Amino acid sequence: MLTLVVGLLYLVSGRTVRSQEATGSRFVCNAIPPGAEPGCGYGPTGNRVQSSSPVEDELRNTIIQLRETILQQKETIVSQQGTIKELNSKLARCEAAADESPQGKSRGQGSRRKEYGKNTMGDLPRDPGETIDQLGKTMQSLKGRLENLEQQSLRLPSTNVSAGGVSALTPLPLELRELLRQRLGALETQLLRKVADLEEEKSQLYNDTAAHRQRTESTLNSLLERITELEKNNNAFKSPEDFKVSLPLRTNYLYGRIKKSLPEMYAFTVCMWLKSGASPGIGTPFSYGVPGQANEIVLIEWGNNPIELLVNDKVAQLPLSVSDGRWHHICITWTTRDGFWEAYQDGERLGTGDNLAPWHPIKPGGVIILGQEQDIVGGRFDATQAFVGELSQFNMWDRVLRPVDIMGLANCSAYMPGNVVPWIDANVEVFGGASKTALEICEDRAFDS
Repeated sequence: MLTLVVGLLYLVSGRTVRSQEATGSRFVCNAIPPGAEPGCGYGPTGNRVQSSSPVEDELRNTIIQLRETILQQKETIVSQQGTIKELNSKLARCEAAADESPQGKSRGQGSRRKEYGKNTMGDLPRDPGETIDQLGKTMQSLKGRLENLEQQSLRLPSTNVSAGGVSALTPLPLELRELLRQRLGALETQLLRKVADLEEEKSQLYNDTAAHRQRTESTLNSLLERITELEKNNNAFKSPEDFKVSLPLRTNYLYGRIKKSLPEMYAFTVCMWLKSGASPGIGTPFSYGVPGQANEIVLIEWGNNPIELLVNDKVAQLPLSVSDGRWHHICITWTTRDGFWEAYQDGERLGTGDNLAPWHPIKPGGVIILGQEQDIVGGRFDATQAFVGELSQFNMWDRVLRPVDIMGLANCSAYMPGNVVPWIDANVEVFGGASKTALEICEDRAFDS
C-alpha cells in the first residue's frame, strides 16, 4: 500500500515538471565585446554569431552606411564653416580697406601715393595691376570651391532609406546652399567695388603723373627756348632786352609782332616804355586779338579821345598823358574779379576803376601786335589807329604786380622780365619798314630828361 502511494506521487510530480518546461520561457545572457554593435548575436565565447536572415544583414549594412554618411556630412559642414569664416575674413579686410580709402584721399597727392603703397588687403600685392589679378584669381578660386561643394553635395547620400533598403541621393540642404551663394555674391560685389576703386585710383595717379610730367616738360622747354635764344643772339645788342622798335610813319603796314601768344589768364599786368609826339593821338601801342574777338586787349589813343583800355571790347578811359615826345613808363593791371584795373605812369598810380569785363577770362591762342589795332586776328589794320613813335621793354605777366615792383621797373632799380611775354630780341619780329635798334632805356631816358 505504501509502495503504491509513493509510486503515484512520483508519477504526478514528473508530469508537473515536464508541463512547466514545455510552457515556460528562458533568457540567456552572453558577453558582448567592446565596440561591438548592440543587437548583434554573439555566442558564449564572445564570437559573433552570423545571422542566417538576409533581412538582418541588409538592415545591418544600411545602419553602417548611414553612420558613414553622417560622418561625411559632419566633415562637409566643418569644411563649409571654414569656408564661411574665410569669406567673412576677406569681406572684413575689404571693408577695412574701403573705410581707409576716403581718409587717404583727403591727404593730397603726396600722401595718396604713400597710402597707395600700403598693403591694405593684408594678403594682396602692392602693385595695382597685381592686386587686380590677385582679386580675379581669388574670385575664380571661390567660385570653383562653391561649385565643388555643390557637386559634392549632389554625391552625398541622404539619410532616407527606400522601402527596399537602398539609400537615395539628395542635394545639400537648400538653406546652406543659399547662404553660401549669398555670401559669395556679397564678397564678389565687394571685390568688384574694390577693383573699381583701385582702377580709379590707378587712373588718377596716372593723370596726376602725366600732368606733373607735362608741367615739368613745359618748364624745361621754356628754359631751353630761352637758352637757345640767348645762344642764337649775334651780339647785335649788348643784351637781348636792350633794343627798341621804331614805327616812324602812320601807315597800315608798319608793325611789330610778338612771337609768343598768351595762355588763358584771369589777371594781367602789361608794362612798356614808349615815346611819341604824334598828334592827334598816339595811336595803338599794342593790341591782342583772338578768334571771335579782335579786341580782347587793346591800348589805344585815337583822335582827341583819352587813352583807353579795352578788355573783351569793353572800354575804360585811363588818366594818362604821354604825347610830349619823351620816354614814359606805362603799366596797366587788370583782374577778372570785379573787372578792377589800375593805370601807372612813370611808377605813379594815376587812376583805378572796376566793372571792366568782370569775370571774363582772357582767352588764349591769340596774336599780339605792336603799333596797330586789329580788326581781324593778325591783320586788317587801320592807318588812322596806327602808333607813331618808339617802343621798348614790352613785358607781360599773368598776375597783378605790386606797386613797389612797378616803381622799381620805372626807376630802373629792378629788372623783372614778364613771365608770360618777356622783352627779348628773338621774341619780336618787325614788318613793313619798322626797325629794331639798340637801346639802353635807362641811359637814354636819363639823357632825354
